[in-house]
Amino acid sequence: MTIGIVPDSEHRGFVARLPATLRGLALLARFDRPIGWWLLFWPGAWGVALAGGAATRWPLILWILAGSIAMRGAGCVYNDIIDRDLDAQVARTAARPIPSGLVSLRTAWLWLVALSLVGLAVLVQLHPLAAGVALASLAPVAAYPFMKRITWWPQAWLGLVFSWAALVGWSETAGDLSAPIWWLYLGSILWVIGYDTIYALQDREDDALIGVRSSALRMGRRVRGGVAGFYAGALLAWALAIWSVRPDPLAVAALVPAGLHLGWQVATLRPDDGAGALARFRSNRSTGLLLFLAFLVVGLSR
Repeated sequence: MTIGIVPDSEHRGFVARLPATLRGLALLARFDRPIGWWLLFWPGAWGVALAGGAATRWPLILWILAGSIAMRGAGCVYNDIIDRDLDAQVARTAARPIPSGLVSLRTAWLWLVALSLVGLAVLVQLHPLAAGVALASLAPVAAYPFMKRITWWPQAWLGLVFSWAALVGWSETAGDLSAPIWWLYLGSILWVIGYDTIYALQDREDDALIGVRSSALRMGRRVRGGVAGFYAGALLAWALAIWSVRPDPLAVAALVPAGLHLGWQVATLRPDDGAGALARFRSNRSTGLLLFLAFLVVGLSR
């Protein structure tokens, strides 16, 4: 394996051809694994779409995309700085840039600042309410790396963080934080818990050995049922979000394609198949698109 390229990298050939320093920075920000910023971006796009702004506020969606790429990268750099000792003890993460020595701790801090400045450029495009909402995310983001040390449910905290863009997108478009966005936000949190539990299945043995906690370990043999429950709760919350905007059964039916896709994930999930778990985790990029289309239709017909 090329030094610094972890097993679940999606662009191994391209990344391997980069000079060592650039390769380390790209890997540190997870640019080789775009699934992360897609999953951060989609809730923000949902918020804009459900508020009815997808057609007229498309530049906002692009700004949210840029912010998602930069701030997901910054979050990963920060997480790797905090977790560098733990990462060195886990087979899947020992090749990450800091524990492998590809990137120094000082360089990692400088890269974190650079990515955060990109996030700041996005922030200044927002109105005061949305900008304040975005700034409020910094505290839960900073706390996230420590959650796996103190709770069996770090995935729930990740849900709070990775769903935050929904609050930003809605508040920037609608100018408020009314009931629909809180149902949308809750649904996104439950969705994140579900898909990140699937992702955590890859590390169950290593996590148990070094004392790191996760929902995948906590649920044990009931993990498929647990993921199904979180996905079902997410669909219910999203249905209530749509009903709050347009109380029409046909509007709620827009969730059917996404519901079928989530059902496929659960039905075909094999907890002991790490490669299969990774594939189903990554398939949530499609879930995000299906939900965006559903919220787009509902938002435009308000």
